[in-house]
Amino acid sequence: MDLRNTNIKRLGNEEFDVLIVGGGINGAVSAAALAARGLRVALIDARDFAGFTSQHSSNLVWGGIKFLEGYEFGLVAGLGYEFGLVAGLCKSRNELLDSFPSTVKEIRFLLTINRQFRFHPLVILASTWLYWLLGRGKTRTPNLLSLKQIKQLEPLVNTYVSTAGIEYSDAFLHDNDARFVFNFVRSAMDKGCVAANYVASQGAEQDSDGCWITRAEDQTSGRQFSIRARVLINASGPFVDRHNELTGISTEHHHLLSKGIHLLVPQISQSHRVLAFFADDERLFFAIPMANRTCIGTTDTRVEDPLVSVTDEDREFVLSNINARLDLSPPLTRKDIIAERCGVRPLAVGKSVDSTDVLQLSRKHVIEMDSEKSHVSIFGGKLTDCINVGDEIVDCVARLGLEVSSPVGKWYGEPDRRQRAAYFERAQGLGLDELAAQDTGEVLSERLWRRYGANANTMLDAIEENPALCEPLIDNTGIRRCEIDYLAKHEMIVKLEDYLRRRSKVELLVSRPVLRQSAGLFEACEKLFGDDGKKRFDEYFDLAGKSDSE
Repeated sequence: MDLRNTNIKRLGNEEFDVLIVGGGINGAVSAAALAARGLRVALIDARDFAGFTSQHSSNLVWGGIKFLEGYEFGLVAGLGYEFGLVAGLCKSRNELLDSFPSTVKEIRFLLTINRQFRFHPLVILASTWLYWLLGRGKTRTPNLLSLKQIKQLEPLVNTYVSTAGIEYSDAFLHDNDARFVFNFVRSAMDKGCVAANYVASQGAEQDSDGCWITRAEDQTSGRQFSIRARVLINASGPFVDRHNELTGISTEHHHLLSKGIHLLVPQISQSHRVLAFFADDERLFFAIPMANRTCIGTTDTRVEDPLVSVTDEDREFVLSNINARLDLSPPLTRKDIIAERCGVRPLAVGKSVDSTDVLQLSRKHVIEMDSEKSHVSIFGGKLTDCINVGDEIVDCVARLGLEVSSPVGKWYGEPDRRQRAAYFERAQGLGLDELAAQDTGEVLSERLWRRYGANANTMLDAIEENPALCEPLIDNTGIRRCEIDYLAKHEMIVKLEDYLRRRSKVELLVSRPVLRQSAGLFEACEKLFGDDGKKRFDEYFDLAGKSDSE
């Protein structure tokens, strides 16, 4: 029996201290933090892990300089009440930089300022210096750049419509956001958490002893069963309000939703930096490196429903803004779009707030606890702030009366230096990087460690037996044959999209027509799904064809 089916059986047969509904970043870090404290934890998601909002971020791990734009850019309004939020996010960013050095990296931003922008460049420079101070000087310092210096750094920038530039630093995820989230799920399972994707909660109620009985359904088989837990945590992102209605929970907060989209296009700059601008609506707008592609966005549009899609208006906004600010020859068109990302940001607000201007709403998270019902709701949240969410959830569960032990070391972060050194010594001894052709400019030993941590040793075992397993599987993606067997056994891949979009970022780097012709992808399907390989392959591309026609 595979891992997922084993876990589903356990979900229905065992009793847990905590059940977490939702496997996005909030649910994943909650599971990892609680499992590290010795609690019996269950985690379910109606989709794949990180299968909704958490797979559609900008891949930036930042302290929130973007939040200053809605408050008259920092110094002009004294940072308003976002001062504490930005300082806290900077602290969280710094902790992630220290704890995930292979995954979370500092990156330089080149912010070019339009001539007609409402603030003088010196005001913005002062704000970036204040941002640097709030970040405790962790990153490189900001610089004011002349138009000539901008052109020297990045010849593509259209300085004709600009007045000056500012260079500053923040951080980004070297791999995709969904992979970052899944590694927290993997960490939780390594510490005893029972997790399963494609298991939907149909609502829950408490029995006479106060134990939560959650009605669950396996979305792949249709089988229904119950999960028993003393504490119920609602971490279902933009669906938090809906699930609270199902369970009869009343809260002081709710969500407003903002849609954001990104377009993936061929690499537009050889420099490894984020190009930042103020878009036509005067909000920050980015061109972000992603392997051998560029991710452009984002938009910020109030919506009522979490289920959203990219519109022609969204595409035109992104393409027109990037073409106006870069000297691209030829300009980008819809034909250049390789992939699209479209998700909603759940913004936590009080029940009395109903602002239609989502740009003015805080991105802070809010955790509400109902002590009488042993229920916790998580509103809002960001990838950057994930460690704080995990720690706060532990505190809530302890206050609800569960016995929480102290973790051995940090409950998060990469394996320790000793394990890292042993892995790289072994990889070097195998001649791993000499054996592997580097088709994406990445060093294979570093890539495997970054994505799998100590579990990358499993892949070294396979390569030691058969060196051919370090060969590329899908061209121009970095994926190696040694990874597929591990993924099939340990990462609960149910659909081909789980692998292409979330366990890896293949779908963001290679267009679907090109993927469809990849012999390596069909081989991966056979490894991942066995006899169902062709079915999953056809299912994925039939869905893609239907989407394209719509």
